[in-house]
Amino acid sequence: MNLNEHFLSTRKHTLSICKPLTIEDHVVQVAIFASPAKWHLAHTTWFFETFILKEYSQEYKEFHKDFNFLFNSYYNNAGDRVFRANRGNMTRPGVEEIYNYRKYVDDAMLHLITNSDDDALKDLITLGIYHEQQHQELLLTDIKYMLGHNPLFPVYDTDTTLLNNEENEESGFLSVKEGIYDIGYQGTEFSYDNELGVHKVYLNEFEISKGLVTNEEFIEFIEDGGYSDFNLWLDQGWSWVKTNKIDAPLYWHKIKGEWHHFTLKGLKKVAPGSIVKHISFYEASAFAEWKGMRLPTEFEWEVAADKMHWGKRWEWTNSAYLPYPGFRKAEGALGEYNGKFMINQMTLRGASIATSPKHSRKTYRNFFNADARWQFTGIRLTK
Repeated sequence: MNLNEHFLSTRKHTLSICKPLTIEDHVVQVAIFASPAKWHLAHTTWFFETFILKEYSQEYKEFHKDFNFLFNSYYNNAGDRVFRANRGNMTRPGVEEIYNYRKYVDDAMLHLITNSDDDALKDLITLGIYHEQQHQELLLTDIKYMLGHNPLFPVYDTDTTLLNNEENEESGFLSVKEGIYDIGYQGTEFSYDNELGVHKVYLNEFEISKGLVTNEEFIEFIEDGGYSDFNLWLDQGWSWVKTNKIDAPLYWHKIKGEWHHFTLKGLKKVAPGSIVKHISFYEASAFAEWKGMRLPTEFEWEVAADKMHWGKRWEWTNSAYLPYPGFRKAEGALGEYNGKFMINQMTLRGASIATSPKHSRKTYRNFFNADARWQFTGIRLTK
């Protein structure tokens, strides 16, 4: 796939995610961490306009003078921006204008791609494509969070295939020998800066589960008083449970004695054999403690990855999100992409059923706060 095709297919996939939405669905923001669909559509377009078209196309004319302020996310180098909590307050510009904005920028981008052979520009466009793919997963999970908090539990799409292949392909444990291993991205294709800096780590011998924790196993945890036994929880996790009255995974509801959960196809009974999802790090850690095991470090996960089936859930590791040896932030706004978030976050590995195609690799380092669970997160155990 050439760059032109890669750009177009990525932009079209974002539109396909929004196709089942009503106009009203595009605007709602039900939590600070979950942005409206309209904002995602605009922000991913803003990225190409701000960092590529304004810098590399002399003939490009800005679509709207206020859009840099409205749709900048966290790039201080790019200027002022709307507070994240206020993204849902922007009923204007309207949804139709945002779709017009996307087409305007797409046309300019295609012209630029066709008429340039600058390798640095191609690398930047590729970054923009992968940036949009990240937002495609966020967009989908933000949509689910919005609909999951609607009292009618409306269906997103009856034809979605994201609920297929929800079960493990293997069981048992994989043994990994003690030794010194290389960690970090060593290929020649695209990767993020937080994957770079190949370095060696020493690992003791360990065993890691071939499959992820299932709904049935997690129900056993619940029924054994897992959410009421403070001995299982990290101190911050226990405070989170008590403050927020947490007693089950996100989207779970007990109806007439049976567990149901909200899915993209509406409210469904929880399937015991399916892999549990929407789990916080706190819950993952408590479950591992209950089982007499632990979560893997991100280095153990990466070393074992080639011998495991992964990609159905983002998997919590017991590693803080920190820079690799030799990590250096890029100059300017793009240097804010990963480096400034390397504090108070936990690393996740793998991918999920919501991850965009060809956006995963074993060295990919995702990161969220320990209480985050609106992503398709799950649990793999280690002993």
